[in-house]
Amino acid sequence: MNPALPEHTLPEELLLLALDPRRGKPYCRNRFLEYGVAGAVLAELELHGRIAEHLGRIRVISRQAPQDPLLAQVLGSLPAPGGGGLAGGVGAKAWIRRTGRYVEELCLEHLVGRAVLRRETHRLLGLLPYHRHPAADPALPAAVAVRERFASAEAAGFPDRRSRTLAALVSATGLSGAVAQGGWRSRSTMHDLVRDEWTAHAVRRNVRQDKANRSGAGAAGGDD
Repeated sequence: MNPALPEHTLPEELLLLALDPRRGKPYCRNRFLEYGVAGAVLAELELHGRIAEHLGRIRVISRQAPQDPLLAQVLGSLPAPGGGGLAGGVGAKAWIRRTGRYVEELCLEHLVGRAVLRRETHRLLGLLPYHRHPAADPALPAAVAVRERFASAEAAGFPDRRSRTLAALVSATGLSGAVAQGGWRSRSTMHDLVRDEWTAHAVRRNVRQDKANRSGAGAAGGDD
């Protein structure tokens, strides 16, 4: 096995950074995390040479299925080369918004199935079920390893494409305050990286849309 290969995919790393390993609760709004995980899947597919972006649209450039089953499933769901409308492909922002919840659930199922996380079911007000995903192992080796790798990359200034992409996704999802070790300078660096990574930029656009919608709803409610 090549020791340089990452143990986890980008969406898995993002989830392990985002979830409190003991309580299984995300450090950001769950909807934002859904966007982040969907963006991370696209970023991983791009790193594998399966997709590319052009003018904000996802284009499949290779149909060869990746070894990871989640990546293969997502790749198979994307429009074939030349498909997806007059402009070709599918809009990245719209795809992330539409599929975020489904893609996050698939990724969580894979991590639970591999005994990296476990699933706890709780009930809101004793009625509505919801899930938490704490680390499966009390020693938390996977979560600790991912955080240590991220901290090392952060200390080195995110020296490679993969670490820059993950840092951009962390920032776009709203996790930099919980994850960054280097204070405001590091968070500012991560924020700037979003502009250079189209997947993270599409995630941030969805996050900002949600925030604007909430602000608008609050302002409208205040007029009553």
